[in-house]
Amino acid sequence: MKTKLFFLFCAIFLSLGSIVAAETTILAGGCFWCMESDFEKLDGVTDVVSGFTGGTLKNPTYNGDHRGHYEAVEITYDPKQVSYKQLLDYYWVNIDPFDDRGQFCDKGSAYLSAIFVANDTERKIAEESKKQVEAMFPKQKIVTPILAASTFYPIKGAESYHQDYYKNYPFRYNAYRWNCGRDKRLKAIWGDKATH
Repeated sequence: MKTKLFFLFCAIFLSLGSIVAAETTILAGGCFWCMESDFEKLDGVTDVVSGFTGGTLKNPTYNGDHRGHYEAVEITYDPKQVSYKQLLDYYWVNIDPFDDRGQFCDKGSAYLSAIFVANDTERKIAEESKKQVEAMFPKQKIVTPILAASTFYPIKGAESYHQDYYKNYPFRYNAYRWNCGRDKRLKAIWGDKATH
């Protein structure tokens, strides 16, 4: 009986360990539909949620008030499959790090790019990652900031259609993405490193 209980305890402990192993990070790169689409393709990413962060306004909404907030995604990932550094490497080639007015066709503070770090370890990795990008483009200014993480507000309720928009409305999403010129600009900046 004790042996069975021991193995049962071990099985529960191991399954909890795999749940606890998942980590999250928050990144802003313009349109959250596009960020969600791009990051859900990455091996090791288990979930991507669209929402807002970075501002002080509580419970921002898409059609209502979200002043001061960035459109962002909360990415859940398995660090055994993809490291935080690899997430950032992937992030850079999916944004325009030179645009201080927004991203692609979307302009305004809500569409600015930003890396939101939760602790000193993430900050150190993010700063090193940014330095590597700066070294690749010595004559251009990288404007993407590294900011302290704050409350992330997922899109919900009547606005939940924004979650998985690219899956639920593929024609509209693809038309938007093409008309916005996102992939053309990414290719111009990053060449073969662009992921789309």
